[in-house]
Amino acid sequence: QVQLVESGGGLVQPGGSLRLSCVSSGNIFSIDTMGWYRQAPGNQRDLVAAITSGGSTNYPDSVKGRFTISKDNAKNTVYLQMNSLKPEDTAVYYCNARISVATAPYIFRDYWGQGTQVTVSS
Repeated sequence: QVQLVESGGGLVQPGGSLRLSCVSSGNIFSIDTMGWYRQAPGNQRDLVAAITSGGSTNYPDSVKGRFTISKDNAKNTVYLQMNSLKPEDTAVYYCNARISVATAPYIFRDYWGQGTQVTVSS
């Protein structure tokens, strides 16, 4: 019913930049919070950035000042601009969104994308 599709990952040198995109599609009624998470091998999946329906943002200290989350409500798309990338940013990045569907407009659930690999290496 609902799909999240990420794009924009790849290989970048330390200090470089990447922009990730995530498009939500399907029988969407409303989107609440959207966010990006990352998971490196052997590690848990951690929050990287989140943005509420009202536009408030939240970042962990590890990426604050380097990463910026934004969204385009008309396109059901969330972006993650990543600057000054470091090798420790290497991970699979996942898009997450809390979405309600037309058949249950007041019930929100979490949806996940398939993940996109980001590798920071010289």
